[in-house]
Amino acid sequence: MATGSWFAGNPTRPEAARFTLSAATALSMFYLEGIMLTSDDDPGDNGTKKEPEKRKNRENLRERQLQKQKKDLKNWTIKIILITFVLSISMSFFSNALLSDTGMVIAAITVLFFVSLGILFDIIGIAVATANETSFHSMRSRKVSGAAEALRLIRNAEKVSNFCNDVVGDICGIVSGSAVATIVLHITQQFSLDEDSIFAVFLGMGVTAVIAGLTVGGKAVGKGFAMNNSQSILFAVGRVMHFFNRLLKHKE
Repeated sequence: MATGSWFAGNPTRPEAARFTLSAATALSMFYLEGIMLTSDDDPGDNGTKKEPEKRKNRENLRERQLQKQKKDLKNWTIKIILITFVLSISMSFFSNALLSDTGMVIAAITVLFFVSLGILFDIIGIAVATANETSFHSMRSRKVSGAAEALRLIRNAEKVSNFCNDVVGDICGIVSGSAVATIVLHITQQFSLDEDSIFAVFLGMGVTAVIAGLTVGGKAVGKGFAMNNSQSILFAVGRVMHFFNRLLKHKE
C-alpha cells in the first residue's frame, strides 16, 4: 500500500478531495441552473412570455387615448363653431344697432374698445399657452383663490387659446370693421362728399389701415408681455373667474 493513499491503486487524498469538490460544484451549478430554467420568477423567460401581452396592452391603451382625443376634438370643433356662430350674430347685431344712429365719437370709441378687447384676449391666450402649472399646485394646496381656475385654464390650454386668439379676435375684427365703415360714412356726410368719390375711398382705406396697425401693433406688444408675465396674467384671470363663480353661486 502506497504512503499517502487510502489503498493501493487509488488516487491520493488531495486528488480525491479535488475530484469530490469539482463534482459537487458541477452538480450544484447544474441544480441551480435547473431551478432558474423552471422557476416562475425567471425575469428573462417571464419577460419573454409577457412581452407580447405588454406590447398589446400598450397598443390598446394608445388606441383608446387616440380615440378619446379624436372624440374630444370633434366635440370641441362642433362646440366652437356654434359658439362662434352665436357670438358673431350677437356682436354684429349689437354693432349695427349701436352704430346705426350714433355719431362719429361713439363709433371711434367702439372701434378702440373692440381693438383693445381683441388685444386683451390675445394676451390671455398666449399666457395660457406658455404658463407653467407647477406654481399653481402649491397655491391650490394653500387654497389661494384663483389657483384652481388657473390650473383648469392651463390643462385646457389648446381650447382656451383657440377661443381667445381665434374666436374673440375674429369677432372683434368684424365689429371693428363695421365701426370703421360707420366712421367713414360720418366723415363723408359731414363734409358733403360723395361716397363713391376717390377721397372717400382713400379715407376708408386710411382709417382701415390705422385700425389694422393699432391691432397688429398692440398684439405684437401684448405677445411679448404675455410670454414674460404669463404666471401673473393667468393668476389674475383665475382670480376674476373665481370672483364670478362665487357671485353666480351666491345668486343661486
